[in-house]
Amino acid sequence: MTDEELIREIQEGSRAAMEVLVKRHYKSVFAYIYRKTGEYHMAYDLTQEVFIKMMKSLKRYQNTGKFEHWLLKIAVNHCLDYFRGREYKQQHRETELTEEAFPSSEHHNVWDIFQKRNQNEQVRQAVLSLPEHQRDAVILNYYNGLKIREVAEATGTSESTAKSRIRLGISKLKEMITGGDRHETPTYKRNQ
Repeated sequence: MTDEELIREIQEGSRAAMEVLVKRHYKSVFAYIYRKTGEYHMAYDLTQEVFIKMMKSLKRYQNTGKFEHWLLKIAVNHCLDYFRGREYKQQHRETELTEEAFPSSEHHNVWDIFQKRNQNEQVRQAVLSLPEHQRDAVILNYYNGLKIREVAEATGTSESTAKSRIRLGISKLKEMITGGDRHETPTYKRNQ
């Protein structure tokens, strides 16, 4: 069943359809929040809250685009609300990330450098050290596979702002990881 078919069933009261929809998108939402926060337990809690918000918002869902992008927008906004609502001090714990938290070998350019050098912890720390707006744009574009237009929509910015944030974020990441080796120009995963 498509997401839209599941949503219609949910709107008619189907709990089974809700379970299928949550299972289908849980991994993507959790991965975004985990990459953003760097803390497993916080990401777990925030992910649960995002799905609660999703359930409450489904009656207002308009089929105007891809459901996953709508859901990621809820996740972006929920994280913004969460961090605005309390004073957040970054405390990095020495936990290993699962392989899933990093880009797969299908990603190219700067991401290949990261994998080849086996610097997962350094990459994690570098991503976490980006300014929040750049971190969001990079995570949504590279890890969640959103196009620039979709990143702009999810973050409530223009396409040129989203593109700029991705470019600046990748440039900073490359400098942190490679120590300033700029032989390769950072590029976008998706340009449209």
